[in-house]
Amino acid sequence: MPFRHVAIIGLGLLGGSIGLAVQQHLPGVRTSGFDLDPATRTRARERGLTALVPETAAEAVTGADLVIFCVPVGAMSAAAASVAGALAPDALVSDVGSSKQTVVRELTQALPGIDVIPAHPVAGTEHSGPDAGFAALFRKRWCIITPPAEASIAKLDALSRFWEAIGATVEIMTPEHHDLVLAVTSHLPHLIAYTIVGTASDLEEVTRSEVIKYSAGGFRDFTRIAASDPTMWRDVFLSNRDAVLEMLQRFTEDLTELQKAIRKGDGEMLFDQFTRTRAIRRSIIAEGQDDARPDFGRGDHQSDA
Repeated sequence: MPFRHVAIIGLGLLGGSIGLAVQQHLPGVRTSGFDLDPATRTRARERGLTALVPETAAEAVTGADLVIFCVPVGAMSAAAASVAGALAPDALVSDVGSSKQTVVRELTQALPGIDVIPAHPVAGTEHSGPDAGFAALFRKRWCIITPPAEASIAKLDALSRFWEAIGATVEIMTPEHHDLVLAVTSHLPHLIAYTIVGTASDLEEVTRSEVIKYSAGGFRDFTRIAASDPTMWRDVFLSNRDAVLEMLQRFTEDLTELQKAIRKGDGEMLFDQFTRTRAIRRSIIAEGQDDARPDFGRGDHQSDA
């Protein structure tokens, strides 16, 4: 492993999971971590999320050759600025954010002269905070690395090897393409989930107790997604607004076509659409990206971000 010391800024679900995964899979690599919340730092020490949890971010990154920012996208610039003076000149800086063009811009502006290669592990749960992390979070999950055009090939290879070592399968793509892909596969579904759950809550004809008591499987899945960290998802939608708005417009147009089909009683159109989408679901299972068992075999630890 090319890294001797990994520093993690932000010790919630993803940051804590990285710390635990490194200690499990790369026992020779030193870990340190920091979180702005004093209570989170205390809990991180109790759980041993990283070997060292100092009182400042600058202390956490001192001597680190890989620094991973695990903070909401909207906090990325401030987090980077807080450690700028303490980074080793040859350190590699990365992150775990769900949108990449904004991250590339903010990290490179805040850390001139430092190698920055963003990444996005497509893994998570609806839980957050220092108690949510677990070492197996990234096992057999995708990690998309989005190097800037001028990125060092050697450091890109090193970051890829790091993620593979803690269980992930690595894919390389441009930041622009990443943001478009994730707008379709993650950001729009979350936006829809938040909306549907909010709509159900606002219906005067249906009480809150009935929504909870009679939740069918589909609605339960929406509530699981809609329980995700609100700060993180607020920042995702704002930072990836162009791609999200493009996908939302396409979705709105498709939804209008379905609305017309239902109004006109066009069962053939509905059947064809549902048949096509069922085939996509089966392809996802065949690719090993989900499970055909009841409740999709999710248990407590499955929700992509």
